[in-house]
Amino acid sequence: MEKEAVTSRVEQGLMLPLMEAFYTIQGEGFHKGTAAYFIRVGGCDVGCHWCDVKESWNAETHPPTDILTIAEDASRYSDTIVITGGEPLTWDMGPLTEELKRRGMKIHIETSGAYPLTGIWDWICLSPKKNKLPVEPSPSRADELKVIVYNRHDLIFAEAQAEGVSEDCLLYLQPEWSVREKVTPMIVEYVMKNPKWRISLQTHKYLNIP
Repeated sequence: MEKEAVTSRVEQGLMLPLMEAFYTIQGEGFHKGTAAYFIRVGGCDVGCHWCDVKESWNAETHPPTDILTIAEDASRYSDTIVITGGEPLTWDMGPLTEELKRRGMKIHIETSGAYPLTGIWDWICLSPKKNKLPVEPSPSRADELKVIVYNRHDLIFAEAQAEGVSEDCLLYLQPEWSVREKVTPMIVEYVMKNPKWRISLQTHKYLNIP
């Protein structure tokens, strides 16, 4: 396929820069401990300095892949799909999620919310970043707010972000992995004083799985 045609299909969401896809156990947030098939889409300009998948940032390093191929591969493993990145909302998620829904999948997204929400979702995990704040409607539609805590100021940021979500949205604070020993006691103390929050841990890293 010619480059122009590929570019056009990516812009339409019919192909996506696929970094990787794998079947594993969800390690974070409300659905931790459950089996899911992860689709990691390349491309992100949010630029978190502590990001543990910086190789996802440059979309051009990941091959544009037809969404029918992505959906077919996903259907072999699980009925729960997690679309993550990078920042998946960089791209139009409508065509992929429509195809996954046609196959009877439950579809989750992990997003910073920095771009307008596209696609059909059964669960929206909003993980906002200071570098590029979320835009509506992701905050008001989020099922789960997960704020990564690198330092004490992130607790102030978390409270500000919590003001933008619905009353039914679950609130999580998650220690950034590289400083987990330092910030976890701080988070524990904070949650005990502010029990509307819960603690999310990256349990997949403790389990040494993807």
